[in-house]
Amino acid sequence: MKVNVLGRMVAASLISGMLLMGSSISTNAQDRPTETKPPEKQQGKQEAKQQRKAAQQQTDQQQSQKQADKQQRKQAQPQQSQQQTQTAQKQANQQRKQQAQAQQQQNQQQTQTAQKQANQQRKQQAQAQQQQSQQTQTAQRQANQQRKQQAQQQQQTQAAQKQADRQQSQATQQRASASSQQERVQQQQSRQARYRQQLPEDQRRGQQRIVLLQQQRRMNQYRYQQQYILRWQQIRNQQARSYNSYYAYAPANYRYSRGGSYYETNQYGANMLRQAVNYGYEQGFRSGQADRQDRYQSNYQESYGYQDANYGYGGYYVDQTDYNYYFREGFRRGYEDGFDDGHQYGSYSNGKYAILGAVLSVVLNLESLR
Repeated sequence: MKVNVLGRMVAASLISGMLLMGSSISTNAQDRPTETKPPEKQQGKQEAKQQRKAAQQQTDQQQSQKQADKQQRKQAQPQQSQQQTQTAQKQANQQRKQQAQAQQQQNQQQTQTAQKQANQQRKQQAQAQQQQSQQTQTAQRQANQQRKQQAQQQQQTQAAQKQADRQQSQATQQRASASSQQERVQQQQSRQARYRQQLPEDQRRGQQRIVLLQQQRRMNQYRYQQQYILRWQQIRNQQARSYNSYYAYAPANYRYSRGGSYYETNQYGANMLRQAVNYGYEQGFRSGQADRQDRYQSNYQESYGYQDANYGYGGYYVDQTDYNYYFREGFRRGYEDGFDDGHQYGSYSNGKYAILGAVLSVVLNLESLR
């Protein structure tokens, strides 16, 4: 802005100077003498011309100055007006800016206030939810505790009831066991007494059977029966020494069926029945083998072992009738294998014949009571 003003002032000065120079030239042309005059008059005229010229120059300068001032004022007025307009515009812009800043600050403050209020509300809601959750959890814990206490009480009651039932059952079992033990002892004594009474008759029949075999010249069957009687005497002596008196106190843990009826026995009785089947198979195999070697007809029921069926029995652990039944079941199968020289029902190992385990399970069909 200042540069424009100075330029205008310089231009005005140049214009004024040029005007003065023009007026001076014209004055000098007018004042130029056309004729020769006396020096004194000429000198006076020259001085007068110079004075007029100086006055005219002064007048021209004043007019130029006025014109420059006027031009300067004309130029200054728009500039001042523009400056005022710019100043007013700046002030308006400043005011708008201040108003915008104030509005922005107000909006920010309002937004922050609203945000704070919203945060506060969310915080309060979260606190309320937390309190409600804590209350719910507390109520749930109390309910769980109550249920747990009730369950514990119920368990204690059930445990007490079970304990009472167990004690009562134990007392009943003890009474039954005592009665059963006494009964087993009496049965054992009765079985042994009957067997001892029967033993002489069995021996007599055996001797008669030996004489018959000699008459029939069935030497292999004769030797088999002698071995049968001798070996049975050895086993009977071993049983008398190895009898376990705990049999009377062992509870029944097996049952078996025979003839459509069920019978219970303990571990000692179950072992004796297994032994009856195995002894029967072994003696049956030897008897069938002897008849085959004697070229005699197959007839296991005629064999002395099948008719006696007491091989391995000394009156211990089971009834003689049960022992004889299972001995004959094993004898029949062993006789078939021995006479046919096969092993359909059993096997041979270490000098002994034994019935197969699968066949033994089918024959006995023992069921565990536990």
